[in-house]
Amino acid sequence: MYRVMLLPTDADTRELRRALWAARIGHRITEEAEGQLLWLADPAQHEAMVEVVGRWQRGEPLPVETPPLRPGNADSLLSVLRQVPLTAATLGLCLLVFAAMAVFGDLVIAGLAIVPLGISPAGTLSVGSLTEALASGQVWRLLSPAFLHFGWMHLIFNMLWLWYFGRQVEALQGSLRMLTILLAAGIGANLAQYAAGTALFGGMSGVDFALLGYVWLMSRRAPGSGFFVPQMLVVFMLGWMLFTMTDMAGAVGFGNVANEAHLGGLVVGLVMGWYYSGRARRQR
Repeated sequence: MYRVMLLPTDADTRELRRALWAARIGHRITEEAEGQLLWLADPAQHEAMVEVVGRWQRGEPLPVETPPLRPGNADSLLSVLRQVPLTAATLGLCLLVFAAMAVFGDLVIAGLAIVPLGISPAGTLSVGSLTEALASGQVWRLLSPAFLHFGWMHLIFNMLWLWYFGRQVEALQGSLRMLTILLAAGIGANLAQYAAGTALFGGMSGVDFALLGYVWLMSRRAPGSGFFVPQMLVVFMLGWMLFTMTDMAGAVGFGNVANEAHLGGLVVGLVMGWYYSGRARRQR
């Protein structure tokens, strides 16, 4: 979300809201001490929003009909990607790794797993040591399992949440904050899963849960920050995490879920969200 303008505290914005939604302009209005703050979801719609708000302020008739759909604008897409380069690059890297797995198979998994993996002369899986891998300079293994995905559904759901939450963080607080969360949550989630005794795992879901916790706390403790997440989405994702920890999940075909990575990522996101939301409140 992007700050646009401050409206009077006593202004009735119901008609303005209807007009903005009729024009398909994603927005949000938050109650602040100094007035009602208008936020915009897509900066490419800034001029359209200003025009609607201007007509509303002048008391002119507002659009109530939904405009016809227009073909997608490549320039708008490129503009969005330029605003969230790290989120877009992370998503693209996950897709690239997934494609490489389809071509090179286990070689990619062995190179990106948290520890070196191989096949022993006896035909069994040999599992290396994380300490030895780090001592030999393979520090990328602390983060690289996050880029491994073992199926289309695994990939699609993780990329959906990465884009939804990561885009908010990077657009509102910059690429450095997004990178900090990505590194801290990715490494934290991987170490939590490895500590639970698992060497072969992967997925961006630990980072996704960290972003969920971060965005949720920012939206609750620092509402003026512009972050927003529907409460039902929070309930759904936390409920899903708890469900996959039960035996019932395995009974219906959702076995081998990296539960410790989910929980580890969520804890990292909540800690960072608590810290940065508290700092934002003190600055205000």
